[in-house]
Order: sequence, then structure tokens, then C-alpha cells
Amino acid sequence: MAQVTAAMVKELRERTGQGMMECKKALVASEGDIEKAIDDMRASGAIKAAKKAGNIAAEGAIAAKVSADGKTGMIIEVNSQTDFLALQDDFKGFVAASLDKAFEAGYTDAAPLIEAQEPAREALVAKTGENVNIRRLTRVEGDVVGAYLHGHRIGVLVTLKGGDEELARDIAMHVAASNPQFLDPSQVSEDAVAKEKEIFMQLNADKIKGKPPEIVEKMVSGRIQKFLAEGSLVEQAFVKDDSLKVGELAKKAGAEIVSFVRYEVGEGIEKAADDFAAEVAAQVAAAKK
Repeated sequence: MAQVTAAMVKELRERTGQGMMECKKALVASEGDIEKAIDDMRASGAIKAAKKAGNIAAEGAIAAKVSADGKTGMIIEVNSQTDFLALQDDFKGFVAASLDKAFEAGYTDAAPLIEAQEPAREALVAKTGENVNIRRLTRVEGDVVGAYLHGHRIGVLVTLKGGDEELARDIAMHVAASNPQFLDPSQVSEDAVAKEKEIFMQLNADKIKGKPPEIVEKMVSGRIQKFLAEGSLVEQAFVKDDSLKVGELAKKAGAEIVSFVRYEVGEGIEKAADDFAAEVAAQVAAAKK
């Protein structure tokens, strides 16, 4: 029996797109014969699943969890190619298992979780025919951590100093609805303010033309203040009581908002333009094979 080397595993992985462990198993079974390993993997459907892994996965689900003592929280995003799969039990089970594993292991980023869940991911890809990817993970700790999920597409974690989990959850719900970009105005960079000023000047060139500099400056200042209020969590009107700012809500409860994390499915992923006719034609062709 030929010895299975790292170089052989690497070659098979590059040629098939399969995971390292799957390639090693196939080489062991084929007694080191790469061509036979490829044939065996093709016969088992594994290579078909691997090809699916090249497809863009921009749908999926967000999942979050908070420890029993309310001091630790975790949020993850797992992507699929279609929202249909995201609603199926197999996918939901994979997401839940991934979150539990990451939480128990204390992972602080997605890399070790991706490695740990690769066999389960490959099995799900092979079963469903869709690409599935664990995309990201965030773990937070604090005096009080609250979580809110809006369906399976938006999830938020909020960390407080003081207050309670109910308050943290209410603020997390607000974050899900309002999507603030910053915690407070002090976090807004000078570059962001300068860019907003530039945009305002461009959009209002006709309005400010011929006006005294002090008037223009007052107009710009008003726009920047509005920008800071709209983008900063503590300055936004609370969604459940617009007479209160979110920062005031926390202060009334004797709390301070320390941080928030908001995930939305697929944000930042460039989706390919769908050619429906081509997709249908490809599916028909595949069914005839």
C-alpha cells in the first residue's frame, strides 16, 4: 500500500475542491491512487457537492446566544445560497450546532469554528446541493448582555454597564430596527464628518451659492449635527418611545451602553446577477444526466 503523503492530499484537494480530511480518507481507501480517489469521490457525489461550494452564498441565518448569567453573548452568521434552505431543519440544525460548539469552546472568531465544523458542513452541502459557509462570529462579555433576533435575518448583541437583560434586549431591538452606525458621536471619525460635509456641499451647491460664509457654515453645522444624531445609537429616538433618546433610556435605568454588534444576513457580500433562464436551463441539463 502506497503511503499517503501531505503532497498527495494537497493535490487531490486542489483538483476536487474537497476538504483535507475527505481527501485523506479517499486516498487511504484508494491506497494512494489519486485517479481512483477522484473516481470514488465522483461516484459518491462528493465532487458535485464541492462544485456547489464555488457558488455564492449570500442568504442564510443569524443566530445568537447569551449565557445563563447574562454576562456573555455570541452571535454568528451562516450563509446559504437560497433563503429556502435557510428555513429548512437541516440548515437550522447546523446553525444551532455551530453556535453551541463555538459558545462552549469560547471561540472569539470564526476560524476555529469553520475548521471544527467542516465535516458537518460538507455533509450538508452534499445533502442539499447548496453551498453553506460559516461567515463570521463575535463574542462579547460585560456586566449585562442582551440579544435580539428579528426573524432569522437580523441579530443584535448589546452590552451594558448596569441595567438588566430586559433593558439590553430592548436596546438590541432598537438597534435591529434603526441600524445605527456608531455608539455615540465621539466614535465618528473626522474623515466621516469631512465626507458628510463634502456630500452636503455637493448636493446643495445651488442653495449655498452666493450666501455669506457664516450662513453656509451654519447650514453645514446643522447637517453634521443631524448626521451625528441619525447615526449614533445614544442620540437616536427610542423606537418604543420616541420622546426618549436611547442614551437617556439607559441613563434613566442607571445603565451605560458599552457596545453593540449588529449582523444582517448577506451584508457586504457581492451577489451575482441572476440569469433565471440560464439557471433553469442548467437545472434541466443536470436532471438529464
